[in-house]
Amino acid sequence: MTMRAAITAIIGVVLSAGLTVAQNKTMPSGEWRSLFDGTTTNGWRGFRQTKIPDGWKAIDGALTRVAAATDIVTVDEFGDFELTIEWNLPPKANTGIFYRVTEDDEVMWHTAPEYQVIDNAYPEPLKNVQLAGANYDLHPPSRDATRPIGSWNQTRILVKGSHVEHWLNGVKVVEYELWSDDWEQRVKASKFKDYPRYARAVRGHIGLQDHGNRVAFRNIRIREIR
Repeated sequence: MTMRAAITAIIGVVLSAGLTVAQNKTMPSGEWRSLFDGTTTNGWRGFRQTKIPDGWKAIDGALTRVAAATDIVTVDEFGDFELTIEWNLPPKANTGIFYRVTEDDEVMWHTAPEYQVIDNAYPEPLKNVQLAGANYDLHPPSRDATRPIGSWNQTRILVKGSHVEHWLNGVKVVEYELWSDDWEQRVKASKFKDYPRYARAVRGHIGLQDHGNRVAFRNIRIREIR
C-alpha cells in the first residue's frame, strides 16, 4: 500500500466513525419492542392495580376498551423514548395516551402529560388545546392531521429529557419543553395548576385512558433513547 493510499484509508475510517457518532447523537439507540402482542393483554395492568380490568380486551389485533373499566398502564416504565401507536375511535369518542405516568396520585392525569385522542367533532365545544394531537390543555396541535373517524390514525411521541414532540399521521403537531418558563406559565393557567406532581417525573409508565367510550389501540411499539 502506498503512503497516499494509507492516508486515504485512515481518513475514511475517521470520517466513518465521526458519522456514526453524529448519527447516534440524533437517533434513538434502543431496539424497537412491542408493548402489545395483538392477542393478549400481557404487559398491561390497571392504573394502581395488579391486573388488567375486564373492560379491556385484545380483539382483532387491537387492545380495546369494551366496557366500564379504568385507565391502564404498561407494567414497565420508560424515561426517554420514542413511542408509536395506532388508534381508532367511533364518533363522539374521547381518550388519551399518557407518558411518564406515576402512581403517587389517585388519578392518572394529575401526574402525567396527555397526548389527546378525540373525535374533533365531539358534541361539546372543544378548545384548541383539546383537539386530537394536543398536549392536553397546554399546547394545541399546529393543524388537524386526523383521518376520518373510523379510520386508523398513527401517533408518534418522542420524549428526550425535557423535549417532547407529538406527531399525528406523519405530521409534527406539537413540540414543547417540559419545565421551561413557557411551560410553567401554561401549567399555571391550566387545569393542572392545583396538581404539584403534574409532569414532574422523568420516568414512568405509558397509560391509556378509559373515558367511557369504546376505543382501540394497535401496533404499540417503543424504543428507549440513551
